[in-house]
Amino acid sequence: MTQEEDWDRDLLLDPAWEKQQRKTFTAWCNSHLRKAGTQIENIEEDFRNGLKLMLLLEVISGERLPKPDKGKMRFHKIANVNKALDFICSKGVKLVSIGAEEIVDGNVKMTLGMIWTIILRFAIQDISVEGVHLLYWKDGLALCALIHRHRPDLIDYSKLRKDDPIGNLNTAFEVAEKYLDIPKMLDAEDIVNTPKPDEKAIMTYVSCFYHAFAGAEQAETAANRICKVLAVNQENEKLMEEYEKLASELLEWIRRTIPWLENRVAEQTMRAMQQKLEDFRDYRRVHKPPRVQEKCQLEINFNTLQTKLRLSNRPAFMPSEGKMVSDIANAWKGLEQVEKGYEEWLLTEIRRLERLDHLAEKFKQKCAMHEAWTAGKEDLLSQKDYESASLMEIRALMRKHEAFESDLAAHQDRVEQIAAIAQELNELDYHDAATVNTRCQGICDQWDNLGTLTQKRRDSLERVEKLWETIDQLYLEFAKRAAPFNNWMDGAMEDLQDMFIVHSIEEIQSLITAHDQFKATLPEADKERMATLGIHNEILKIAQTYGIKLSGINPYTNLSLQDISTKWDTVSQHFVPLRDQMLQEEVARQQANERLRRQFAAQANIIGPWIQTKMEEISHVSVDIAGSLEEQMNSLKQYEQNIINYKSNIDKLEGDHQLIQESLIFDNKHTNYTMEHIRVGWEQLLTTIARTINEVENQILTRDAKGISQEQLNEFRASFNHFDRVRRHRRSRRREWCFGEVEFARIMTLVDPNNTGVVTFQAFIDFMTRETAETDTAEQVMASFKILASDKNYITVEELRRELPPEQAEYCITRMTRYAGPDSPPGALDYISFSSALYGESDL
Repeated sequence: MTQEEDWDRDLLLDPAWEKQQRKTFTAWCNSHLRKAGTQIENIEEDFRNGLKLMLLLEVISGERLPKPDKGKMRFHKIANVNKALDFICSKGVKLVSIGAEEIVDGNVKMTLGMIWTIILRFAIQDISVEGVHLLYWKDGLALCALIHRHRPDLIDYSKLRKDDPIGNLNTAFEVAEKYLDIPKMLDAEDIVNTPKPDEKAIMTYVSCFYHAFAGAEQAETAANRICKVLAVNQENEKLMEEYEKLASELLEWIRRTIPWLENRVAEQTMRAMQQKLEDFRDYRRVHKPPRVQEKCQLEINFNTLQTKLRLSNRPAFMPSEGKMVSDIANAWKGLEQVEKGYEEWLLTEIRRLERLDHLAEKFKQKCAMHEAWTAGKEDLLSQKDYESASLMEIRALMRKHEAFESDLAAHQDRVEQIAAIAQELNELDYHDAATVNTRCQGICDQWDNLGTLTQKRRDSLERVEKLWETIDQLYLEFAKRAAPFNNWMDGAMEDLQDMFIVHSIEEIQSLITAHDQFKATLPEADKERMATLGIHNEILKIAQTYGIKLSGINPYTNLSLQDISTKWDTVSQHFVPLRDQMLQEEVARQQANERLRRQFAAQANIIGPWIQTKMEEISHVSVDIAGSLEEQMNSLKQYEQNIINYKSNIDKLEGDHQLIQESLIFDNKHTNYTMEHIRVGWEQLLTTIARTINEVENQILTRDAKGISQEQLNEFRASFNHFDRVRRHRRSRRREWCFGEVEFARIMTLVDPNNTGVVTFQAFIDFMTRETAETDTAEQVMASFKILASDKNYITVEELRRELPPEQAEYCITRMTRYAGPDSPPGALDYISFSSALYGESDL
């Protein structure tokens, strides 16, 4: 027997039941009518004209009923009630003994029966309450347990007592009305004091809990979907902003750095150029490495963002103009090209200035020695002392002049050296070339004048030589011996004071050998000195023997025995030991440089192969490492940590390299590795491990977003490796025979959109999962918002804040536009356009 037939059989209700039904049914109707902005006070009176009855059916069914009659006559009311009853029958409900006339006449029994029929059809039909006795609800514990089961935060079930049924029921009624939006439909006293509470009232009230909790679950699901979509969108927006900011800062740094590196204005001093080199070292050690890391992080962020956008079914991210990864790569390439040219220019300029300083000092030294030698020579050659001299004196003057000519010829080579050094300084663009040229021209003009005066004096002496024939052979022999010996000592002093620049132990050893050879000639030179001393002693002996009064001046030379002895002592006791000391100091410096070379080479020969080995290990890691992606990630992280821990060795090598450069060491025969090779290898190693980790991270994102199992990933990897015939992690496009030409072309447009000729493993996974994976769509988000909005085409701020977490709710409120529909209240928001914008081209 159906419940409708049961109602027909029990037309005469128990008064207590009737009271419970009137209150319960009235509250149930008002819980739906309030959605339309109205309510009823008297259930048998307020439904008599059929208008609120039709409105109630429209609210609970979500469908439109025929337009009601507007008249107030009885037949208008009957027509409206019939429209409502016809709608109920159209839903498959059989109405027994319920007619429109009874409703219009205010028949309480019929009205309650009709409302019960509506409740059965629209509220209880899908709920199973069999096996639960009515007495089960009398003590209130069942209602409290029902609330506690779904909302344990509302009722502390452990504090309820079975002997307090009225307290329990009132607790359930108050909590349901306050927190679950279920109006109070029953009185606790009626339930407790009635031997058998009205079944229909109890079922009606309990059904409201079913719909409340079912709606809450549906709203929670909808809210979770919206939160998930909004969280993805917020994270993507944050990544886009970080990319734009990082790209702008990196490009600005490159823009400011390139003009500095392009500046090729050379400094005039070695100190200034060395400061430029120090500034460049600071740039390579301090300023550039963080930018290298930023560039790598920028590429990683861009790849991660594009992967997340693709996995969340969003449009690809297009950076601002000029901030593409390719734009940054091109700018970086230009920076490195300029950087390489700048370093080469710096080293070339330093070598040039070093050479210039050496030549300038040598020029000054030779000029000073020449000017010291030529001082007074013009006046001496201009004298006419021979006019009043004796024959002996004339001949002495002649021999003296011959000795001077010999000395003059010996100094011709020095003048040529001075001119050659001045020419080389001009060719090397010496900054003070004007002063050099002026001094060189003065020396050359003076030298030409000396030649003219010398020839003129010779002519004069030869003219009077016939008048004088007395020759003092001893003085002449002394002069002839003393002049070359003196020139030899001058040359020795010049050589012993000559500056030198060497860059290896072999070069300094060559100078030491030459110096030893010079010292080996000292005994022979001392014999020459002693021979000259013998001539002088012979003169003194003759003078003493024959009583000749000597003037103490050799008529043929200005050189005295004291001059020879003083120069000899200066050469043998001062300049030779000083040269020994300088050479030994240079040996010590070159030995220190050699130790630096060997120290650097020992480390570089270990670090260089280590970097190459790590690069090869990382290039095979994505194929060789077994296990899950998380295990691969842990292995790669350990690789990365090992590499980072190795940084101290690079820093120590940098310190040795700085010592080498500060010592102006430009070559190292003990290793083929330069610091530049090590830096580039280290930067490539860091970039490679970071990219490999990012690839595994993107595979994890793809797996989690697409629901791919580890077994599927292993199958994908096996398939990818099967076709990888060119090189690892790349797939050649020369596999057209596996597919039809048209199908192959379609697939390649998906996995290789840039037509690079290769397919990455990440693109292969995306292709294998794209067409079968489930992703959120705009329609699903709209449906979720509609649930939260109670089937309205708009949603209010209060509903968003009630159903969503605070952060997600505020995100929606700030981005949703105002709803423009005719039935919208103030502040209504348009969630349809917002949902569409999430999956299309938009500024969200």
